[in-house]
Amino acid sequence: MLEFDGLYKSYGDNRVLEGVGFAVAAGSMFGFCGANGAGKTTTMRIALGLARADAGEVRWRGVPLDAAIRRRIGYMPEERGLYPKMRVGEQLTYFARLHGLDAAAAARAAEHWAERLGLGARRKDAVEKLSLGNQQRVQLAAALVSRPEVLILDEPFSGLDPVGVDSLAEALLEQCRDGVPVVFSSHQLDLVERLCDSVGILARGRIVASGTVEELRRREAGRLLRVVVPDAPQGWAASVPGVRVVSQQAGDTLLELAAGTDDQVVLAAGLRTGRVTHFAWREPTLVELFREAVADPAPSVDPAEVAA
Repeated sequence: MLEFDGLYKSYGDNRVLEGVGFAVAAGSMFGFCGANGAGKTTTMRIALGLARADAGEVRWRGVPLDAAIRRRIGYMPEERGLYPKMRVGEQLTYFARLHGLDAAAAARAAEHWAERLGLGARRKDAVEKLSLGNQQRVQLAAALVSRPEVLILDEPFSGLDPVGVDSLAEALLEQCRDGVPVVFSSHQLDLVERLCDSVGILARGRIVASGTVEELRRREAGRLLRVVVPDAPQGWAASVPGVRVVSQQAGDTLLELAAGTDDQVVLAAGLRTGRVTHFAWREPTLVELFREAVADPAPSVDPAEVAA
C-alpha cells in the first residue's frame, strides 16, 4: 500500500496542502485530479523528496519513504527532465544505471522500453530532434526503465496523440497487472474515468472527493433526470416546481430535481406535451462530478449582517 497521510505544506502565507491523504493499493491505478494550482504536483514532489512537508508523511508498505525507497520509484514530472542533446537509447540506459541496474541490464531495459513505447527507430536520435509527443514517450520510458515498485506520474498523457495515449495506457495497465501501484495526475478526465480503479479530487489544498467513480456517482444518484419528448416546446419543464432545466436540445431535456421533487410529476408534465420516448435518471460523468466537487462553496452569510 502506498499511503499519503495528512500532508500539510505552506509557502509563506500560501497554504498549498491542508491534510491531504489517500491510499493506493498494490496493482491499482489512482487518478489524481484537480484544477491548476490545487496542489497535485506539490503532493507528488513531497513523495519524491523534492519538497518537504510541514506535517504528514508518505509511506510504502508501511515504511516512510527514504532515499533507498525512492530509488525504487518511477517518477515522471510534468516538466521535461530529459537531456535534449543526448540520444534516446543512451539516455534511457543512463537513467537505468542511476537506479542501480548494471550496464548489461540497463541496456536491455532501455532497448525493451524504447521498442515497447514505439521509439525503437528513434533510439539513436537526440531527444531535441523528437516531436513533443515522442519526448513524452521517452519521459515515460525513463520512469519505467528501472523496473520500479511504484509509479508516480504527473500529467503523463499531455501532448500525446490517440495512438500514443493507447500505448501509454496499456503500458500502465501492464504495470498494474504486475502489482505496481500507479498514481497519475491528469486534466483528461475521460482517461481517468476509463483507466483508474479510484480517484481523488483535490481543491483548495484538500481532498474534496475520493473513491471509485461508481462510488462518487452513487453519492450524486438521482441528481440528473433525462427526458426525451420529441415534440415538446422549448422550456416545457421550466414551470414544474422543484425542477431546473440544465439543457434542452431538440426535445432532449436534462433536468436537475430539488430534494423531495417527485419525478412522476415531471413525467406527467412531459406526457401533456407529447409522447415521452425516454425517461431515466442519468449517471453523472467524472467531468460533472469534478465540477461539482471543486466548485467554490457558497459564502456563509452572517444573520446580523442580513438584519442590518
